[in-house]
Amino acid sequence: QVQLVESGGGLVQPGGSLRLSCAASGFTFSSYAMNWYRQAPGKERELVATISSRGGSTRYAASVEGRFTISRDNIKNTVYLQMNSLKVEDTAVYYCAREFGPCGWDPVDFDSWGQGTQVTVFS
Repeated sequence: QVQLVESGGGLVQPGGSLRLSCAASGFTFSSYAMNWYRQAPGKERELVATISSRGGSTRYAASVEGRFTISRDNIKNTVYLQMNSLKVEDTAVYYCAREFGPCGWDPVDFDSWGQGTQVTVFS
């Protein structure tokens, strides 16, 4: 069975940094594009970043462009989200999810979501 476990969230002040991790199991990780999503209370779910199966292609939401970096390690079966210059509006629960393909433009497998990890940015 597909399993994704997010970790690395926490409390940080504006301008700080965090690195989130998503450990994958139950499928051939290197064959799938991966995404990071976030959802804050009272707000819609937002796609934050996408990375292709080999890591050669990435894209970001305009709200995080230049501040966040998505990466992956296909030996460790882990996808990461490096978050720098954090803002209060980045506060949310962050989830990773796989796509139904390798390229980064396929439908998302929302059944693959883990429990998420809470990121709280406060001043």
